Amino acid sequence: MARASLNDFRERSMSSKVEELSRVFSCVLVTGARQVGKSTMLQHIMPPDMRYVTLDDYAMSDYAKNDPMGFLEEMGEPLCIDEIQYAPELLRAIKMRVDAAGQRPGMYWLTGSQRFHMMKGVSESLAGRIAIVDLHSLSQREVCGGELCREPFEPERAREMVQKKNLCSSEELYERIWLGGYPMPVVRHGMDVGDYFRSYVQTYVERDVHALTQVGNHAAFVRLMRSAAMRTGQQLVYSDLARDAEVSPKTAAAWLSILQASGIVALLEPYYVNTTKRLSKTPKLYFLDTGLCCWLAGWDSPEQLQNGMFAGAILKTWVYGQLVRSFANAGKRPDLYYYRDREGAEVDFVLLKNGCLYPMEVKRSSSPSMSDLKWTLRIPLGDAFQLKPGIVFCTAQQPVPMSFGSFGFPIQAL
Repeated sequence: MARASLNDFRERSMSSKVEELSRVFSCVLVTGARQVGKSTMLQHIMPPDMRYVTLDDYAMSDYAKNDPMGFLEEMGEPLCIDEIQYAPELLRAIKMRVDAAGQRPGMYWLTGSQRFHMMKGVSESLAGRIAIVDLHSLSQREVCGGELCREPFEPERAREMVQKKNLCSSEELYERIWLGGYPMPVVRHGMDVGDYFRSYVQTYVERDVHALTQVGNHAAFVRLMRSAAMRTGQQLVYSDLARDAEVSPKTAAAWLSILQASGIVALLEPYYVNTTKRLSKTPKLYFLDTGLCCWLAGWDSPEQLQNGMFAGAILKTWVYGQLVRSFANAGKRPDLYYYRDREGAEVDFVLLKNGCLYPMEVKRSSSPSMSDLKWTLRIPLGDAFQLKPGIVFCTAQQPVPMSFGSFGFPIQAL
């Protein structure tokens, strides 16, 4: 099958990680939400002798499901199979061919937009033979075409990350946040963003959601998506989502798990020490793309977003998304949490790494201060971690030194 057009391709930070893993593993699976650029990235970097096929094609998926061994025999290797979840029967057949070939590296590249049922089949059939990475919509650096960050965010070296050029203004930052990172509206200037996200949600509900579970009331599901978008960055309360969507809390919880499985939202768990009973144990809800989040929440322009009541929550959501991307693009998952106790002390993000705890706050200010980190000393450490200087993600144009080794980091440089 012919490869898709690669016009307007934006280089992806994850591409080098996929190539690295392909030199070690027989299979590499790239998961992520619909239309984040999985197949485009792989087609851009695949070896000249690798064939590409998409199971979004009904004829191809039917062939793969009914005769998986014959399908693989005809396609040969190396082979890139797009949307593998439409023919999970292929996974066992892939295992047999991989084992017969002595688990030769780089035989199959796979993509999938649904982790719900697909991952069970992957873990059962291809354990030890496959590397799995999560691709998100474009990061800020990928959108801007700057020097790509191929390593996870490192607090000890964060100030070195700031590129030696003028960073964008707060107004431009909110334009980036409002547009989000889905490749099509980013590269096609002048596209009606509302039309794009309206079509995206319709396709997502009719294809991915329907495939994951029999959601009979599509309108209620979209209402739940809108309710979740308006609560990004907040603690998760299922009864609130249920009330807005006019469904039961049990249904709201089940539907939210679909949003998680398909890469639309993520839950940030609280940090706590087991022996400390007064800490919050409720996760926070975050959308993984701010453009989709803003459209669902009803913000029609960057100007309205920046000047509205949603500005702080969406800024925190943006920072969370950029942090997650920096780890995901390196093939890793961040050990990231938030902190809140019952007295109201709260820290936006807590990163655990190498026995150290790094507290991080997000502020809509170009002049961060130590008062922004006032609750960090309330974080219980137990015997496991050492508390490190804090970071305030802010709208300054350069790193801002503060007391005790803490500093402000420009959000525009993430």
